[in-house]
This record gives sequence, structure tokens and C-alpha cells, in this order.
Amino acid sequence: MEKTFQGSEAVTEADITKSKAQYTYREGNDYNFMDNESFEQFSLSKDVLVDSADYLIEGTEVTLLNFNGLPINIELPIKVKLVVIEAPPGIKGNTVSTGGKVVKLETGLRVSTPLFVREGDEIIVNTEKGEYVSRA
Repeated sequence: MEKTFQGSEAVTEADITKSKAQYTYREGNDYNFMDNESFEQFSLSKDVLVDSADYLIEGTEVTLLNFNGLPINIELPIKVKLVVIEAPPGIKGNTVSTGGKVVKLETGLRVSTPLFVREGDEIIVNTEKGEYVSRA
């Protein structure tokens, strides 16, 4: 929706509040959370979360954005720890500085990592850039 305002018009500020919540489980296209203060449970759809869903595992603490008291979206922690479930084999002698490979994480997210990362490793991923940071 587009609206043009005159220079002298005042715009009412949106009533956005933040609170803490915990991701509990996924049910179809809905991701279920529990508010840490009220223990109230609610769900947000994949359409609302978009790429944020790729970083959610059970127990992840998130910042909940509320508009007029209703949850509308989440903010992820900057870094999350995820398990590698698929990784092409590495070659002996590979180091951090030699190339990279794409691995699949427990949430289905694919990230580029150094060649030494193997299936079953826990890695830390930056949620803002979607990049490998380090092994956990």
C-alpha cells in the first residue's frame, strides 16, 4: 500500500514491543513458539518467517516482535549452532585456507564450509549472512 504524506502531517508510530520466546516444534508449515514470560504458545507460518526458519532447531531462544500485543515476527540470535548431516568427503591435509565445500545442516540449510568439516560436526553459522563461522 502506498500513501503520500504532506510535510506537516504526523504519522502515528507503530506499537512494536519485544519479548523473549523459545522455538518448540514445527507442525506442517507452522513453527510453534512459547513466550518465556507468559508461557503462552503461538505459531508463525513459514511465509512470515521466510529464511529465519532455516536456523530454527528445538530450544532456540529468539526475540519476539509484537504489534499491538500480537506476535508478528522473530529476531534470531546472531550465531547459532547446527549439526552437519551431509558433507562431501574431505581430503587429508585440508586446512581452513584451502577452498570450501557445501554441506547440508539439520534444518535443511546449505552453507559453504572449509574442506575439513565432516558429517556429524557441529558448526556455528552467522544468521545475518548465512555463512559458516567456525566449528562448535
